[in-house]
Amino acid sequence: MEAWVERALAKWPNVPHLYGWVHLDRKGQWSLKGERVDRPKLVDMIRHNYAADDRGCWYFQNGPQRGYVSLEYTPLVARVDPDGRLRVQTDQTVRAIRRVLLDADGSIVLDTELGAATVDGPDLDWVLAGLTPAAGEGDLETALERAMAAGDGQPSGLTFSWNEQTLDVERADAASMPTLLGFVRDPQPDDA
Repeated sequence: MEAWVERALAKWPNVPHLYGWVHLDRKGQWSLKGERVDRPKLVDMIRHNYAADDRGCWYFQNGPQRGYVSLEYTPLVARVDPDGRLRVQTDQTVRAIRRVLLDADGSIVLDTELGAATVDGPDLDWVLAGLTPAAGEGDLETALERAMAAGDGQPSGLTFSWNEQTLDVERADAASMPTLLGFVRDPQPDDA
């Protein structure tokens, strides 16, 4: 959190939280009360003051007021920089991937040290370059189709290689992701 936010929290510690006002879509685009956030300074302020509480509910701390974020899919969206670094929409660099999950639609979710991150569509080629089918699974396209058709929790028959590590790709339905990766898609006051 930025220093001004910490000062505001100390001065006004009991400001009520907001729910349903802040939204993050699958592309990493923020909106407030249904309006897309395009102003660079506001986007910058949100990304610097975005965090998760210990319940797995993500929020934007705006001074003393916490606005809980409704997530279209995951709390973070990963992109590959031209220099090859993997970053999320908060401009933080991913240093570790603990798990790789694939849903029925072919979306890839990475469990990183920063949190659960969907790989943005334009960067799926980066993911494909790191995927390898297990022996006997056929070519990559066939193995990927078979993995997407597998049921929730079933082996995918794929591995993903990145930064000198190879991880088994887990097959998980979109509805299972929050429980598996410890986040809440639609925080509510009764979650407290």
